[in-house]
Amino acid sequence: MPVLSLGYLRLVVTESATPGLAAVGFEVLDRTDLRHLVERIEAAGIPTHAGTAAECALRQVTGFVAFDDPSGNRVELFYGPVLSHRPVDLPSVSGFVTGDQGMGHVILNVTDTEVAYDFYTGVLGFAERNSLELPGGTSYFLGCNPRQHTLGLNPAEGPGLLHFMVETAEIDDVGKALDRAHDLGIPMMQSLGKHTNDRMLSFYIYSPEGHATEIGWGGERIAAPTPTYRLTEGAVWGHRYTPPPAGAKGLPR
Repeated sequence: MPVLSLGYLRLVVTESATPGLAAVGFEVLDRTDLRHLVERIEAAGIPTHAGTAAECALRQVTGFVAFDDPSGNRVELFYGPVLSHRPVDLPSVSGFVTGDQGMGHVILNVTDTEVAYDFYTGVLGFAERNSLELPGGTSYFLGCNPRQHTLGLNPAEGPGLLHFMVETAEIDDVGKALDRAHDLGIPMMQSLGKHTNDRMLSFYIYSPEGHATEIGWGGERIAAPTPTYRLTEGAVWGHRYTPPPAGAKGLPR
């Protein structure tokens, strides 16, 4: 089965009339891998759209296809990232953990987690890492590279982004980011804490439209296939939740 990775993921911010996730992108090995995955997706009854030259240029990739997952979340599979060969200038961060783990993880809202689980594992080839029972249903955490999870499926009434995570190279990066959030008055979604599944030390902040960004350090690597398990707690400690600020549009109340 073709193998997904999440290396060289681009974050593209574009102007929009409404806040939300335009698409989540996953890297595949090459155009042959992409063709095989397209065959599997279309065999599952889901139409795909091949990216135009202009769309590829915006994403700085050689080629990609786009489609909607069973809940309506837009997904893009790409190959051949266009590299600048220049080091990234990060004046406020020592670096990010990327490489064979990709840029981080994303948690998507899905209307039926079992249908979404079957699609992402059975069609796209993700591996189940663990699950967590929530009041609205089961949340699944899935992997496609050594990162403990690259994708999470969260039960919700409609599709969209719940949060995305970036992992910093040093623990001090998390502390300095926490200080910057405090100094800038950015509202906290979850306080500093440590997760039970990926062992990540992290905190969450709200974006202006109400989505969440997780800043973390020290995530677990999965070197080989491992049995799945079910969590009973999301955090070893910390991660105290704060409701969205008044006027936020991205999250359910």
